[in-house]
Amino acid sequence: MIDGVTLHEEKQITVPKGNIFHAIKSNSEGFCGFGEAYFSQIEQGAIKGWKRHNRYTLNIVVPVGAIRFVIYDDREGSQTYGQFEDIVISVNENYKRLTVAPGLWMAFQGMGEGISMLMDVIPEIHAEDEADRKDIKDISYTF
Repeated sequence: MIDGVTLHEEKQITVPKGNIFHAIKSNSEGFCGFGEAYFSQIEQGAIKGWKRHNRYTLNIVVPVGAIRFVIYDDREGSQTYGQFEDIVISVNENYKRLTVAPGLWMAFQGMGEGISMLMDVIPEIHAEDEADRKDIKDISYTF
């Protein structure tokens, strides 16, 4: 794994009329405070990215569908400099919480049929100038 990227098991509780999916608790590893939680949808086959948060630690779960996350480390001096991490999180097969440290580039692709959705918990209220963005073609990776 890239330094600063971790996966965390989260509970799924099966109940007759619809399951319960845990996301994060205040005592969870990777929790850095609460500023806001938001949802992002992505269509099957679509790719969003690249984006690098400079202050925020991301805590992401996928409650609908399946999403492929690609993380790239271009941090000078990092033990994992120049490496990519490719992780698919699915509500059905690999339900986990993905924690991504600040300073790492991330893109994601819809893998589930129709629309997939992620939920991200960040430690501050979103500020537009907090992140850097690049076109998907600016970092060489084959999706």
